[in-house]
Amino acid sequence: MELLEKTVSSEIKFKGHIVTLRLDQAELPNGRIASREVVEHPGGVVILPLHDDGTVTLVRQFRYPFRKVIAELPAGKLEHGEDHRLAALRELSEEVGAVPGELTYLGCLYTSPGFSSEVLHMYLARELTQGESHPDEDEFLERERIPFQTLIDQIMSGEIADGKTVAAALKAKVLLGL
Repeated sequence: MELLEKTVSSEIKFKGHIVTLRLDQAELPNGRIASREVVEHPGGVVILPLHDDGTVTLVRQFRYPFRKVIAELPAGKLEHGEDHRLAALRELSEEVGAVPGELTYLGCLYTSPGFSSEVLHMYLARELTQGESHPDEDEFLERERIPFQTLIDQIMSGEIADGKTVAAALKAKVLLGL
């Protein structure tokens, strides 16, 4: 059976600074037409900064949609056309103030493929040289260093539920054989 859906029409309903919302009509494999709501997003990066002492830097920031402060790995949005490796270096410097001697690509994930085009690229940063952080002017966050195993424990207990943090940390754990 052919699983592809063909776009019949597409209409932009909203265009913001970060996302564009599109309403498409798609022809299904059985010939019927269905509506598809699509959030276009430029993508992003998440970085797991692993220090030589086995600790990881998390950032805590208020996440408006959930109306609470969430602990997560440093991350950020890609600028249109930006190389994700360079974006990872930029975000690590801005949010943590660190420069890695080694930056390992952990792959990508589709954050919510049922409605969003966002692709998130994950990195493990090691051999860190610490400097001063310089977050964006509209970015308010606190940094916290915790043992890597504590991060894994908090993920497994559900205390940390941020998807990008969960995926990057578990991928890094497997890669490192911990």
